[in-house]
Amino acid sequence: MTNQTPVQIAWVTHDLGSTESMLSALLGAKKWVRMADVHFGPDTCRHRGEPADYRADISLSYAGDTQLEVIAPTGGTSIYTEFLDEHGPGLHHICLETDDFDATLAQAASSSTVVAQGEMPGGMKFAYVSAPAAGVPFVEYAAIPAEIKAFFDHVRQEQK
Repeated sequence: MTNQTPVQIAWVTHDLGSTESMLSALLGAKKWVRMADVHFGPDTCRHRGEPADYRADISLSYAGDTQLEVIAPTGGTSIYTEFLDEHGPGLHHICLETDDFDATLAQAASSSTVVAQGEMPGGMKFAYVSAPAAGVPFVEYAAIPAEIKAFFDHVRQEQK
């Protein structure tokens, strides 16, 4: 079994500001860092087994050492738009960082459905696995390179 560490809780919403405010009040997040119109492109991302092409506004903060992520889709069909259409805004996934992405994904795929996966600019690999029996719609597995960890550390330091 590969090492997996919980690192993030994420919500999908139509309104970043309202969800940020609610999470700040409930969880004590102080400052949010927004990334506008993040592109998940067909060369590096897949959704339900097909090349994906979608965009989302993403906001990050921290409650202690746990990253909070708020995602608002801005274009294209994605795991985020499907969630909003089926459930409305709400808790979408927890993210586990893994030290062996390929082995973790193979193990997860043996018992669950991989709904979306890809690689972000900067080299972060991710995969969303359907996990309703676990009490959360999805579990995200991620391989997070040093450069992106440094950015996350910067966001965490903004909370102090």
